[in-house]
Amino acid sequence: MVRVRFAPSPTGALHIGGVRTALFNYLFAKKHGGEFLLRIEDTDQNRYVEGAEDYIIKSLEWCGLTYDEGVGKGGKHAPYRQSERKALYREYAEALLANGWAYYAFDSAEALEAQRKAFEAKGDTFIYNWATRGSLENSLSLPKEEVEKRLQRGDAYVVRFKMPEGETLQMHDMIRGDVTIDTSTLDDKVLFKSDGMPTYHLANIVDDHLMEITHVIRGEEWLPSMALHLLLYRAFGWQAPEFAHLPLILKPVGNGKLSKRDGIKYGFPVFPMEWEEEGTLLKGFRGEGYFPEALINFLTLLGWNPGGDKEIFSIEELIELFDLEKVHKAGARFDPEKIKWFNHQYLQMKSDTALAELFQPILKEKGLSYPTAALARVVGLIKERATFVADFWELGSYFFVRPTEYDAKALKKQWKDNTSEIIDEVSDILRNAESFSSLALEERIKQYIEEKGYGFGQVMPPLRLALVGEMKGPHIFDIMEIIGKEETLDRLKNIQLATKG
Repeated sequence: MVRVRFAPSPTGALHIGGVRTALFNYLFAKKHGGEFLLRIEDTDQNRYVEGAEDYIIKSLEWCGLTYDEGVGKGGKHAPYRQSERKALYREYAEALLANGWAYYAFDSAEALEAQRKAFEAKGDTFIYNWATRGSLENSLSLPKEEVEKRLQRGDAYVVRFKMPEGETLQMHDMIRGDVTIDTSTLDDKVLFKSDGMPTYHLANIVDDHLMEITHVIRGEEWLPSMALHLLLYRAFGWQAPEFAHLPLILKPVGNGKLSKRDGIKYGFPVFPMEWEEEGTLLKGFRGEGYFPEALINFLTLLGWNPGGDKEIFSIEELIELFDLEKVHKAGARFDPEKIKWFNHQYLQMKSDTALAELFQPILKEKGLSYPTAALARVVGLIKERATFVADFWELGSYFFVRPTEYDAKALKKQWKDNTSEIIDEVSDILRNAESFSSLALEERIKQYIEEKGYGFGQVMPPLRLALVGEMKGPHIFDIMEIIGKEETLDRLKNIQLATKG
């Protein structure tokens, strides 16, 4: 059984890059009939942010990325919060100490800093590994009695991994192919601290093994840790999972990884939901009016493509087509205009009734009440030009509130000497109309224009100005039918008063 996990740290809002990592794990699991887990990696308590864990869970829920096991849901490998698994990591650290793959190190922060400065003075870089460990304070260099004495005394220590010297490690990444590295260039990473807390490296490997993770799909920033993690699996005598490191999501312009600062600078969201940080409210895709389906479709195609020109995919299609081997190695540039395009496409695909229901809260905020069925007709006329539901008000406010001002430039251009007379004549026709349907009104006004020998440009633009206040909007007779006879006549009367005044 394929088992994958998304394992974020609760150190702040879930970045959109993290959402994509969760998404690719989800797609891979579902493609192979597997299971998708959520684990919270909160071993670094100094960076823990209140509310971040809840934010992560709600973000995944909004995106539709339902996990099979994990925090808040439970499962056969509970608990799924690393701080609640603290007790079990010590035994694994001790197992590595016992089999020679790890050692105690008692070096103080001050002593290590002095080493770094001494190396820098010679133009070198200090690395705690095979070349230096023999001259430092650890259980490999100190007498056994001294080590036991320090441990019994309660001296602060860390447990370091004993990186092999001179081995060419052969590794395989499902996206990047074969990778080799000389272990002599790597440092002896800290795995465990005397306060009982493991570092990311130890906890991550132990949990992945105990939770039966078969594939580790994570961001490329973890690629440098792959060698250590594979060696940890070897040290424990465990079968390692397969690894896949996803490309970065890049800034829209310039170089480097997309960051929250880019969102602030350019005015677009980089988080799934809004998040308050140090008194600043950071934009979220949900709050800005994006549909989760549009975000998911957009994110899937950032760094992956099934081939062909098709861009709109349902989640079922994405699951069927998803293939890690088609994920690109190079970073994918975030395009804020492209995700707007996706949102526009998904808005057009929704039913008018569904969009009307989403529009209702906006009308309610403005103190307006409108039946959903009638509102759906309005939405159907204006949605083609909308990217977000919030656009409906700007595109169609005149359906609900009559204009009190008229576009001055358009009025000057369209209002001729005989326009008032035309408006009066049209008003009489509308007042006496037996049917106020769009089709009936259009036929009657066209007949009037032909009888009078007018051009359409003499009649239709002034009518639009009267009803809308400016030269925009859908078919003029559709507007008349929706706002009704009384309102239409009142608006024609109002523009007459405004032009005479």
